[in-house]
Amino acid sequence: MNSPRLRPAAPVPEVGPGQKATQATPAPRGRTAQGVIIGAGGHGRELADIVREMDGLDVELLGIVDDGEPDRLLLARGGLRLLGNTDHLRERLDLVVWIGVGAPHVRARLDAEFGERSSGPLIHPTASVGSLCDLAPGVVVAQNSVVTTNVTLGRHSHCGVGSTISHDVRIGSHVTICPGVRITGAVDIGDRVFVGAGAVVLPGIRVGDDALIGAGAVVTRDVAAGATVAGVPARSVD
Repeated sequence: MNSPRLRPAAPVPEVGPGQKATQATPAPRGRTAQGVIIGAGGHGRELADIVREMDGLDVELLGIVDDGEPDRLLLARGGLRLLGNTDHLRERLDLVVWIGVGAPHVRARLDAEFGERSSGPLIHPTASVGSLCDLAPGVVVAQNSVVTTNVTLGRHSHCGVGSTISHDVRIGSHVTICPGVRITGAVDIGDRVFVGAGAVVLPGIRVGDDALIGAGAVVTRDVAAGATVAGVPARSVD
């Protein structure tokens, strides 16, 4: 199956102080929409590479915003403009927004404010997405990742470099799947879950909301909501 074409959320007209934004208005014919990444750390810079390398994406990457103190030299070396903090997005309501933050709870908070301006899923050209998959707005499938068949990925869930998600898996919203993770068949993962690098989740496992799975863990039994597990086999470390 071909990767789904991205359709950015229709931009909203700018409004002045005391006014309220109402109906979204499409960009004029022939004009490329503009998008901004939130997050100037490594996660955001990796996301910038995905945006720039995607085929057929009709949204121009304008730059990055960050509420912290990012490494401006590193951004400049990567050809990325720092536009300021997230106030820039509150002033420019016409911009498409991509959330390049690795922490699930932070990504969920940013989605609550800016998520209506998200594009469709971002799928790197080297990634593979199979049949009957449902990828929500804001989903990211990074380089060399594989999503097989009948997989659901919720809003703003991110699949890291070289991760694998097998058949009949449901993943909730704002989940972070780090590089090299292996999620086998018929797994159910809740919202705001963090799955550390190289972890393996065995078939039929259920992982509750807000759980954290440590790097390299092998999950052989269900994980309760809010629990932290690590090791081989994975055990609670709370």
